[in-house]
Amino acid sequence: MPSYRFGDLIVMMVPASLCGANTATEFALFAETRRAALCRLIDYDEAPSHDTFSRLLRLMDPQAFERAFAAFAAGFAKALGEAAGPDEVVAIDGKALRRAYARGHQACPPMTVSAFAVQARLCLGAASPTAAENEIEAALRVIALLDLTDKIVTADALHCHRRMAEAVIERKADYILALKGNRRNWRREAEAAFKCPAMAPAAEQIERSHGREEWRRAEVAGAPQELMLGHQAFIRVTSRRDATKPQVRLFMASRVFSPQQALEMTRSHWQVENGLHWMLDVHLGEDMNRAHKDHAPANVAILKRIAKNILEISDRPKVPISHRIKKCAWNDDYLVAALGRMR
Repeated sequence: MPSYRFGDLIVMMVPASLCGANTATEFALFAETRRAALCRLIDYDEAPSHDTFSRLLRLMDPQAFERAFAAFAAGFAKALGEAAGPDEVVAIDGKALRRAYARGHQACPPMTVSAFAVQARLCLGAASPTAAENEIEAALRVIALLDLTDKIVTADALHCHRRMAEAVIERKADYILALKGNRRNWRREAEAAFKCPAMAPAAEQIERSHGREEWRRAEVAGAPQELMLGHQAFIRVTSRRDATKPQVRLFMASRVFSPQQALEMTRSHWQVENGLHWMLDVHLGEDMNRAHKDHAPANVAILKRIAKNILEISDRPKVPISHRIKKCAWNDDYLVAALGRMR
């Protein structure tokens, strides 16, 4: 029976993912049919079987893979000159792997929490909760993996708690965390802060696109007391789409941002949905993947995010991602050049 180096198997799965492969069977098929291209990177005589890829995905330690991915993403971004600069927004958000559930557990599929650099459009790190963890713990592990010096970490209301604030400040970053009814006392403090007449000027924005008009207004008020580590201000964002009723959202911040900064940063958090989650589902088929045994869901999720980062920089900005995937599948030179960006 042939044996394979661990690194060679990873090298086989990454380009397979770039070409749209999603399962162990497809990884094996790719290794068999695209041997001419892969032999420009690694050397092997016989393609591994689908059982080999399946065992690797099931048994590989996902937390070690997460650490390797974070180190790769940091070096990758630095080499490209795309490393997040000062005040870069890093959005933390979880995504369910909707079909990667064991029988009888459809209501609670596994998930992966990602850190997404909004301006660079790169996934900087990811972690999947273990059986003894939840999304909150996974998010804290992601924060611990990254160099966040001078960055702005944004997250939804689930992550508005003291441990997240401490983790972000420890990494020498600032935070803007959504504040909802899960923190009733803090929310009352925020509402009281905006009753003060001597507030900073507001910033407004009107955006017209896709046949609709959206109006947004941001206000910033200093916090009378520190409710968690680093807390200095509250942000209130009021938005209205067309003629609908305005919606009000509150945030806790570790810095007194200008209203315009607050408006832009709270808005940019949602780029994680379009720039990462949507691409993973629509172009890389993450929600269709049925790998559910042992560590396979977490490890496949990391592979998808490696592929996403490579695709992001593999061609000119105006070339659609769907075209880049097809070019990887159809052109050996294009595929090898895309993989060369990993070095």
